[in-house]
Amino acid sequence: MNSEKNLRERSGNACELCGSEENLIVFEVSNSPTDVAETSIFICNTCKEQIEDPEKVESNHWRCLNDSMWSTVPAVQVMAWRMLNRLKVEGWPQDLLDMMYLEDETKEWAKAGVAENQAEAVIHRDCNGNILEAGDSVVLIKDLKVKGSSMVAKQGTAVRRISLDHENEKYIEGKVEGQQIVIITDFVKKI
Repeated sequence: MNSEKNLRERSGNACELCGSEENLIVFEVSNSPTDVAETSIFICNTCKEQIEDPEKVESNHWRCLNDSMWSTVPAVQVMAWRMLNRLKVEGWPQDLLDMMYLEDETKEWAKAGVAENQAEAVIHRDCNGNILEAGDSVVLIKDLKVKGSSMVAKQGTAVRRISLDHENEKYIEGKVEGQQIVIITDFVKKI
């Protein structure tokens, strides 16, 4: 296969995302615009599995994107951008996304693949209807008794760097008085 040979040469016979040299395959990057010549990348089986199955994603594996996001190959940039967006809740990927530069066409390509997944994504909103994202800060609008403990989270308490429950739009998590708790979004206001 001629394209596989070209990809092997371009990648130096290593995964273009993590650098692994084992179990390499050609991976077609979805939603590519028609005028892009190279729409495939050469990746290892571990990266492929984690790209295709969000349940198998190990965030530490993707720290390799710190290097591969600087690739000059648009298809590699697109996959790095998509994986960093998927991992944003971890905190560190947001820093890399802030540094990453993509040409306008490449960014549109990257966003096209994310848009299809966001259609079914859960959206968290505070008591005023503002969209909450991982890492946001909120303030409690009423006293909340914490189930399973004698603690009461007081009205006006700020909860910083919240994380989101990806299955229920009403639940977020955050630390109050050093304890990680689940909070119902109806009782918080975004700061």
